Amino acid sequence: MTVTMPISELRTRRKVEFADTDMGGIVHFSRFFVYMESAEHELLAAAGTAVHFEHEGEKLGWPRRTACCDYRSPARLGDVLDIHVRIARKGASSMAYAFTFTCGEREVARGRLASVCCVLGDGRPRPVRIPGFLAERLAEDPEAAAEDGDGRR
Repeated sequence: MTVTMPISELRTRRKVEFADTDMGGIVHFSRFFVYMESAEHELLAAAGTAVHFEHEGEKLGWPRRTACCDYRSPARLGDVLDIHVRIARKGASSMAYAFTFTCGEREVARGRLASVCCVLGDGRPRPVRIPGFLAERLAEDPEAAAEDGDGRR
């Protein structure tokens, strides 16, 4: 039997492309939400699942509950952003993520996303418990859980 350690964080990189920038050549604020969502998807893939998946005959997904981003310094065309995503909170049916964006030693932004595990059907999404197989593969990062929304303890 193979024992897999639960995942609580993931580091990834993203090169700033022309389509990510505004007329001043700075990353448009909205792109950070795309970067966060991509990193979240990578973390879920590393845990062996996806943002939409089938479980016990039902289609499940993770609709957003909250999303925010604080910008610390500009990122520009051609910069390579290091994105660190951590599970700040894992509830019975929800997940909250903390994101830190850096370019070299410079902090660029910090963000938060929260999602709820839901059955996705014809009507309104219905919250459900995170399936056991997935709950076992995901763990809170104690350091991220101790920080508030501004990244402070």
